[in-house]
Amino acid sequence: MPRALIIVDVQPTFCEGGALAVQGGNAIAEAVARFVDEHRGDYALIATTQDWHIDPGTHFSDSPDFVDTWPPHGVAGTPEAELHPALARVNAQVSVKKGQYEAAYSGFEGTTEDDKTLEQALRDAGITDVDVVGLAESHCVASTAIDAAHAGFTTRVLSDLTVPVTEELGKAAREKMRAEGVTLV
Repeated sequence: MPRALIIVDVQPTFCEGGALAVQGGNAIAEAVARFVDEHRGDYALIATTQDWHIDPGTHFSDSPDFVDTWPPHGVAGTPEAELHPALARVNAQVSVKKGQYEAAYSGFEGTTEDDKTLEQALRDAGITDVDVVGLAESHCVASTAIDAAHAGFTTRVLSDLTVPVTEELGKAAREKMRAEGVTLV
């Protein structure tokens, strides 16, 4: 069972002080970095995803509804869009940027520098199982995990390495992930 770790959107833009901060984001960044240090040998591949918005159309709004529209965040080329500094030593083999010209919640909607999708990169590496962590559980983590399960990967979300935007949204996301075949650990 070659397993990959997918680290979703652990970027300053989603951490305290960022444009679209999630409470506990910085702590999750640190926890993910420690987890990688302790468990790197458990994974055949580590992948990161990043919101990398150039012109995502109606995804950005001056009067966001925080459902379909959001304040500008993850703007390509800005420090807020880079990986969180805590992940500096992670050295992922695959880096996916998503949402350049659309919303793109799932890492499976993005591409690598050489234009591979996350699914292609995982298949090329012989991956069958994935663990998903990162920010935020209620949005991009859930979307990525569900897409992984739909693509046929045995998918787990490591619940202590993610946080939702709100507890209500987190509960709904966990129910939906379970219904879509994702295991919560």
